[in-house]
Amino acid sequence: MLSLYSDNTQVDWFRQVHDMKVAFIGLGVMGFPMAGHLARAGHEVCVYNRTSAKAEAWQETHNGQHADTPAAAAYEAEIVFTCVGNDDDLESVVLGERGALAGMEQGAVLVDHTTASADVARRLSDSAQTRGVGFIDAPVSGGQAGAENGVLSIMCGGDESTYDKVEPVMKAYGRSIQRLGPVGSGQLAKMVNQICVAGVLQGLAEGVHFAKQAGLDPLQVFELIQHGAAGSWQMANRHQSMVAGRYDFGFAVDWMRKDLNIALAESRRNGAQLPVTALIDQFYADLQRQGAGREDTSSLLHRLESNNNH
Repeated sequence: MLSLYSDNTQVDWFRQVHDMKVAFIGLGVMGFPMAGHLARAGHEVCVYNRTSAKAEAWQETHNGQHADTPAAAAYEAEIVFTCVGNDDDLESVVLGERGALAGMEQGAVLVDHTTASADVARRLSDSAQTRGVGFIDAPVSGGQAGAENGVLSIMCGGDESTYDKVEPVMKAYGRSIQRLGPVGSGQLAKMVNQICVAGVLQGLAEGVHFAKQAGLDPLQVFELIQHGAAGSWQMANRHQSMVAGRYDFGFAVDWMRKDLNIALAESRRNGAQLPVTALIDQFYADLQRQGAGREDTSSLLHRLESNNNH
């Protein structure tokens, strides 16, 4: 088995990186296609999911295996990837007798794609280090479509030598991948991402709402202005569905609230002022109270229109 910490040259590493034994834990809307890209890249992939039916479905779709526990999936894997819901979910699949670390060998690397806190990243890194296992926190951006198309942005934290060993493998589903500093830096960067996304979506929601109230054709307006200074990924990819009032897809309000609360908690520790983020978090709380927690984050427009009708 290839050791990530062997004396092979960088050329040898890139030559052998396409036939590694890896594990992927967590097969949600992101993890399922990400693990699939690894299998298509030629890696030997073993998956685990809390709901075994998803793991079985993945195995039927791709050339790989599934295991009954995270530890079993991680056994002899050179890299173990995780992509689950939150801090608690992450610790439950990594730590303990059945957790991934219990099955990992010295010299392997744990790469976490969960959007979680920087604190849990540091704790897991410490636990991994006691077993001689490397750790990279690597939250992603690009949504379900980015995962399916293999064009995610991946924000990484960890030591440089460990990052260099896993970055070529992540290219199976990542278009933009960068190490931003020590462990925790990836999660901090993802907080920046979510802060910016929330602000852009609220502005877009208000713009669509204003255009409708002003008697303009919002589709015509946004097809025009998306090519100017106001343009953004959210405008290009969400204005049509927002105008149509369709929110049954994409990144759920519930998950955005989880992410924003992580960012707000971190801001209280580091002294950053996030008044607009805190306000938009409360707007998302309004949507949850309206039963829209599973709607796409662009449903901020739904909230404005609902308030306008009262």
